[in-house]
Amino acid sequence: MSDLRTLPSVDEALRTPTGQSLIARHGQAATRRAIRTELDALRLRLRGGEPGPARVDAGLFVAEAAGAALAGAERSGARRVFNLTGTVLHTNLGRALYAEAAVEAATTAMRHPLSLEYDLDAGRRGQRDEPAQRLVAEITGAEDACVVNNNASAVLLVLAALAQGRETIVSRGELIEIGGSFRMPDVMASAGTRLREVGTTNRTHPRDYRAAIGPETALILKVHTSNYRVMGFTTEVAGAELAAIARNAGLPLVDDLGSGVLVDLSRWGVARERTVQEALADGADLVTFSGDKLLGGPQAGFIAGRRDLVRACAAHPLKRALRLDKVRLAALEATLRLYRHTERLAETLPTIRTFARTVAELRALAEDLRPSLAAALGAEVAVVDTEAQVGSGALPLETFESVALRAPAPGGRAERLASALRRLPIPVIGRIERDAVVLDLRCLDDAEAFRAQLLELTTIFPEVDLS
Repeated sequence: MSDLRTLPSVDEALRTPTGQSLIARHGQAATRRAIRTELDALRLRLRGGEPGPARVDAGLFVAEAAGAALAGAERSGARRVFNLTGTVLHTNLGRALYAEAAVEAATTAMRHPLSLEYDLDAGRRGQRDEPAQRLVAEITGAEDACVVNNNASAVLLVLAALAQGRETIVSRGELIEIGGSFRMPDVMASAGTRLREVGTTNRTHPRDYRAAIGPETALILKVHTSNYRVMGFTTEVAGAELAAIARNAGLPLVDDLGSGVLVDLSRWGVARERTVQEALADGADLVTFSGDKLLGGPQAGFIAGRRDLVRACAAHPLKRALRLDKVRLAALEATLRLYRHTERLAETLPTIRTFARTVAELRALAEDLRPSLAAALGAEVAVVDTEAQVGSGALPLETFESVALRAPAPGGRAERLASALRRLPIPVIGRIERDAVVLDLRCLDDAEAFRAQLLELTTIFPEVDLS
């Protein structure tokens, strides 16, 4: 057993130059706790027969170990990464990137007082959501709009405000489950409305809705199955026909679009998706949709449509619990303003800009980066055509052309290489396909920062050499 007498005291470690520096940075209490933890760990290793530090250096040794632990604990869990997965709106990687205008607006909101709930013209209290609501109504043509913190909240608020204690009719084929195992029936139950399923998983007809309407019916809910498709022998009731059924019964029709699109994306090579404007034109009384998916803004949920129904939602007690903070409201308003100039969205909105990148542009980028990655890995790297996807449950079966770097890593080394890429200063998140790591370049927004850290793959992580 190694001599435990080589261990320094806590105070000895604290008195070292490193210990004093740690106190200045992290505080006396946190530094003392970290040193005690390192001493306990070192004591266990010594008792297990491992050699300890030289007595003369022991205090510095422990202080430096404590410093490394404190630095690791201080590192943010939400770190910048390179999204090279080929999924543009990756839920696990933060979905949409903010436009520069949104970043500037959010920064101003964080640094300075602002007229969040203050009417500068009248000199009295104002309404915090009003600028964003006005923009949504202007862009979509809705009579009014309401803003909450995500689309699930929008659906919850609509059901709580308009259908609590009564029935909501939904097609069985539209009872979706979204990420994190949140299910539409559970959201409905939380809102206090009773689910009335109609039709079957694959086929629902107009007669199914008509037969279900009764004295307890509060509204009809149409849910966009954005994260899956039922193929084959299927039938659903289109929005316009369902709106006529609801109107004849004197009921509101709520159309939950999920992702929500404000422009036709096909001009940028993405499959066409039904827009909010089209849902309203089809006769929906309310439309709910997201802000941080295809719209390209911060996380938010919208309720747009008939003024009386929107205001009933806005007046419900849940609205305050679901409201946005000042930073997201500022970023959201700035993002929505960009939609006044749709012809410039590929320049001003990162999500659209990512969709709009040409295959020729991506291939040139791949050819430029390929030698650097090959040199870092000590192995051949290929430029390959691939398919990217939208992500976040939007257009789940649709892909569009992209270009990637493919690094073969046979013999079970692909996982090791992927792990090493994730341990770079700016972690690189790719995907593994058939014993190779594939890095899709469609979302690479800073090629030079990516290139600059590649050498660390060999200097810090030599175990990934694939030669």
